[in-house]
Amino acid sequence: MGGVKEQMGFDFGVAQPVRLTKVSPARLATFDDCPRRYRLAYLERPTPQRTGPWAHSTLGAVVHNALRALFDLPVLKRVPQRAMALVAEFWKDAGFESDEQAARYRARAKGWVAEYVEDNDVSHDPVGLERWVSAPVSPAPGERPSMIIEGRADRIDARDGELVIVDYKTGRRPPDEYEARASQALALYAVAAARTLRMPCTTVELHHLPTGTIAAAEHTPESLRRHLQRAGETAGDLRLATDTLDAGGDGDVLFPARPDRRCAWCDFRPSCAAGQEAAPAAQPWDLLAP
Repeated sequence: MGGVKEQMGFDFGVAQPVRLTKVSPARLATFDDCPRRYRLAYLERPTPQRTGPWAHSTLGAVVHNALRALFDLPVLKRVPQRAMALVAEFWKDAGFESDEQAARYRARAKGWVAEYVEDNDVSHDPVGLERWVSAPVSPAPGERPSMIIEGRADRIDARDGELVIVDYKTGRRPPDEYEARASQALALYAVAAARTLRMPCTTVELHHLPTGTIAAAEHTPESLRRHLQRAGETAGDLRLATDTLDAGGDGDVLFPARPDRRCAWCDFRPSCAAGQEAAPAAQPWDLLAP
């Protein structure tokens, strides 16, 4: 009888199958940063009151959309002038202080993408643009999958028989190799892309448009495993908190606020008294790259 139990996976007394938890890098990061923001963003319905648009988010979305559309074009049309025209096509003024400020950043964004096309090889066709990747994973080798990682990567390249995850950045400061290696999102996309597209993927890159900086990192199986273990711990905490909330638990206890200076620009500041007390409200344009 013991042999049958071992074959069925009951040798440790575990009679229930492991339940797969669907997670995305954005959800994991939100829960890690502030469980209350996670609850407000993903669990409460109707969604609580949010702030208005942020200029830096508008700017980032425009640049991402322009570069995605650029790589959808035939190679011969991927030229600086076309990249600048795509910025104008996708442009929005949401969150900017004034028409003048919006016009300045529109001109800057055009310059960023034009220089990006001039300084980088854009003649290759990416394997994916805003590509959805999804894969069951386990935090430790040999274990059954406990979560499904899914999300959209900005760009996935194929170089020398391997995949490379590319993430565009338009923030205030240029990234470095440490930031690229420490990014849980990039690591999880690398794991999910490798399993979705069935090619090795260990290289991740942050492309900072305002400075032209490309911060690249090469992952090892050990570094990817560390990211998976951390993601698995967060996913387990998230699942337990959500299940307890569904069973009638106290949302404020299960999803506590973690007030800090980031509360100044949190989307859910209007619905969070702790965030309002933690820091004065930022202006919608305060996080723009200088």
